[in-house]
Amino acid sequence: MKASILDGLGKGDIAMNNIHKMIIHELMEIEWKVESFILHDMKITHCLGCFECWMKTPGICRFDDAGRKIAKSFIQSDLVIFLTPVTFGGYSSELKKALDRIICLDLPFFKRYNGEVHHKMRYKKYPGFMVAGILPEADPESERIFKTLVERNALNFFPPAHVSGFIYRYQSQEEIQKTINTLLGVTETITSITN
Repeated sequence: MKASILDGLGKGDIAMNNIHKMIIHELMEIEWKVESFILHDMKITHCLGCFECWMKTPGICRFDDAGRKIAKSFIQSDLVIFLTPVTFGGYSSELKKALDRIICLDLPFFKRYNGEVHHKMRYKKYPGFMVAGILPEADPESERIFKTLVERNALNFFPPAHVSGFIYRYQSQEEIQKTINTLLGVTETITSITN
């Protein structure tokens, strides 16, 4: 099984780098392969909305940069993990930029899903995803908005399973580890679906 981590944490956010390391350690303990992307260290061009990845070069962005590598890793993974500070109830700018570039993984055609219009799947299999939002402290309004964003993204990412949760900067290492273990429970669901 393979997991890809899209780390949207800010440059120099040393305190939160441990979260990334803890997740890698836990995944390796259950014998998953892990590919990590430290987004602030990567050159990722902004999506132009040119639709070439849909019409001219299906599934491949016109820009041959880290965004292409991330999209490829995303679709070839069993689980994709988003690490991000919660910014106004949303993802960090680095993570949002990377996610904009995976639009090529859907088709430009639409279908109705529970009375809503969404893109169709380009591929037969999509990864599960786990999202860890990092906040300085509990913030019910930001958490509600963030969870809604994750749920809405799940409609377009077609995951077999997904989960989101929060890590607070004031938490002890033990509390953070407990949250990570709870979130990584999604791996059991994904493993049972794929086997």
